[in-house]
Amino acid sequence: MLMTSCEFNMDTACVELKFADGSMISIDTIAVENEVADNMYERSELDYLIYNDPIAYADLILNGDPKAYLKNVTEYKPLD
Repeated sequence: MLMTSCEFNMDTACVELKFADGSMISIDTIAVENEVADNMYERSELDYLIYNDPIAYADLILNGDPKAYLKNVTEYKPLD
């Protein structure tokens, strides 16, 4: 299937993938964060992808392992 667009829809809080045949996949980012992010640092990592690289976010959620990704990329900064 040929994807024609992928963008974050602020009104629905979903990353939406649209395809040439007219079909669409909508990823509820709030539901994903509630399921896979355990803290504000992990949520921040997911938010970065949502706003800056929605295609990578969609690929991670649909084809990857979000928990393993978050374990590898999240920096935890202690509060002083």
